[in-house]
Amino acid sequence: MASARAIPRAEFSVGIQRYFEIAVYLLVAAGFATLASTEQLDVATLGFAGSALLLRGYGFFSRQPLLIPEAWTTSLTLGYVAFYLVDYFVISGGFVNATVHLVLFVMVVRLYSARKDRDYYFLAVIGFLMVLAAAILTVDSVFLLVFGMFLLIAVVTVMLIEMKRSAAKASIQTSVSGEDSTQHKMVFSLARLSPAIVFGILLGAAAIFFVLPRISGGYLGAFAHKSALETGFSDQVDLGGIGQIQQSGAVVMHVSIEGDDRGNFDLKWRGVTLSTFNGKGWRNIQQRHMAPRLPGGDFSVAPPDTGQAVRRVALGHPMRQIHYSVLMEPIGTEVFFLVPAPAVLRGNYRAVAIDRAGAAFNIDGSHPIGRYEAWSDLENPIPTPGGDDNRPIDPIYLRLPPLDPRISALAQQITALSQSDYERATTIENYLRTHYGYTLELPGTLADDPVAEFLFTRRKGHCEYFASSMAVMLRGLGIPTRMVTGFRGAEFNDLTSQYVVRQSNAHAWVEAFFPEYGWITFDPTPSAAMARATGWARIALYVDAMKSFWRDWIVSYDAGQQRTLGQEAVSGGRQWVERIKDWYHEHYRLLLVKARSVSHSATDAPQRWGTVAVIVIVVLLLLINLGRLRDLWLRRRLVANPGNAPRLAAALWYERMIAVVGKRGWKKAPAQTPREFLGSIEDGATRAAVAKFTERYEGARFGESREDAEMLPELFEEITVVGTR
Repeated sequence: MASARAIPRAEFSVGIQRYFEIAVYLLVAAGFATLASTEQLDVATLGFAGSALLLRGYGFFSRQPLLIPEAWTTSLTLGYVAFYLVDYFVISGGFVNATVHLVLFVMVVRLYSARKDRDYYFLAVIGFLMVLAAAILTVDSVFLLVFGMFLLIAVVTVMLIEMKRSAAKASIQTSVSGEDSTQHKMVFSLARLSPAIVFGILLGAAAIFFVLPRISGGYLGAFAHKSALETGFSDQVDLGGIGQIQQSGAVVMHVSIEGDDRGNFDLKWRGVTLSTFNGKGWRNIQQRHMAPRLPGGDFSVAPPDTGQAVRRVALGHPMRQIHYSVLMEPIGTEVFFLVPAPAVLRGNYRAVAIDRAGAAFNIDGSHPIGRYEAWSDLENPIPTPGGDDNRPIDPIYLRLPPLDPRISALAQQITALSQSDYERATTIENYLRTHYGYTLELPGTLADDPVAEFLFTRRKGHCEYFASSMAVMLRGLGIPTRMVTGFRGAEFNDLTSQYVVRQSNAHAWVEAFFPEYGWITFDPTPSAAMARATGWARIALYVDAMKSFWRDWIVSYDAGQQRTLGQEAVSGGRQWVERIKDWYHEHYRLLLVKARSVSHSATDAPQRWGTVAVIVIVVLLLLINLGRLRDLWLRRRLVANPGNAPRLAAALWYERMIAVVGKRGWKKAPAQTPREFLGSIEDGATRAAVAKFTERYEGARFGESREDAEMLPELFEEITVVGTR
């Protein structure tokens, strides 16, 4: 019989231990990659923790112990406690970032001091904490990909922990052909099994996610990352704030307009209206009041400061209304961005507030702005006179701080030939568009009079300077004005039929009041064409489509969307049932017609149909027993050529042998080993022949010896001959 070397349990456990340590290291690395993918780690932290991980990984794979003395661990930990307080109150200034720094520091220290199993278990917990922190800091779809990698390594780690526990309790040795062979087989088995388990976990989790009732508790919402847009679109905006936002290309929201699949709109998304100018910035001091609820539960957000839409409808000039859906990124703002002039807002929000200018705000702290729908009446680009509006205008829209007198003189000079206030406004708008340049280069320091510096010195700037200059000049002429901040334009993704609004689309414009028109929008900033994706930008659209699906169906998935999905599933199910019924009735009638035709044909030619029936029955029997016939053919092939598959052939020949010996009165019990069965045979000649057969059988069955397997047919014949003597 082929010899086999027995590997002691200790050697086998050492192999499992090494793979376990590597798996825990990879688990920590995957957790760190998940955290790094949020792009919220500062460069110093990313460089320190990343370098420490790479160095420790080199030590693992090169089998070089890179460990620090245990005494250092306590000293470093105590030292970081003091640093944590400084980090919390001074450096990071927040709980989440300071705690993330703490977790990364503990990770590095534990990586270089891990000696016992409990240390590695603690590292696995740290890996999970990093994934949890990443879930708080980001809602990006990249998180799913990195989390999938983390989950795969976690499954392997848990399996190795169970193997370690089982190996420690085992009381027998493992008989294998070599330690390296066993470890390689173990690695391949884990590589095959783990992805299947992870796929099953994700599949089951997806089913639970979509079916489980959605409850928005906002447990971790207070720790979520806040965007710079939170201050850029607030009730207080300094000149230059919008320009800083425009430096980034980060996505702010995705908008779908009903009936628009070609990107036919170039719209403004109205945010905050600012009424008070102090020379360097704008403020909104208007009081907010609750938006009234409509009968269906929607909110009425029509601007109360204008009767323009009512007058136009009364004069036979109905405005065009659009319906659109908005999916906001978590930018940390309470402002709903709406197309002028907004009319109705729908969303899963308990309360919405509006001010006199029509800006809408979310005051439901438990439901941050995510998804909402709205209906807006598009403004007519050519105002239609509707009579005089005798309502008193708030004097706040005419107030100005002390400014450079050249600004008022320039306004008078530009509008000298204009006959009406509306003409004066359009003249100033065209003058700024054609005589000044657009740039995102911000001045190093804000001047004492930034509007005068823009008009008479720099002569170039971004939208805030154009809008502020027009508003100031109109107020100097006695025309009430206010500045509006929001977004203008977007990139249309034809894959999802959505407008992708980015921070670079942040914009500011002017609204001026005329008694005969109401509030009219003016945009003195030089315009640019809408961006169209070409070349490599198409790849970015595919990525954006994936991220949009992730935000819409995973991050923002709520009870309302779950209810809609359930209703669509029920409706679709009913349609399928009706289709199946229609198909069944139609084909049942056709089947009856064919059955009658066959019946008549069989009656007319019974011999021919009888032959066909026999052939059909034979074919069916062959098909039913195809698996058995295949197994029988394979067994015969293995029996005839045992050297091709020694282990399987040995099992088949052994079954034949015990069947032959059993007919002579010595039957093998299921609990008996081959050696025990051999001892139960009383006939000496038969026992000797079976002994030789058993020796060769064990060599082929457990040692995969081809030579032993090829000897089994000859030894089986000897046992058969002994029985006939």
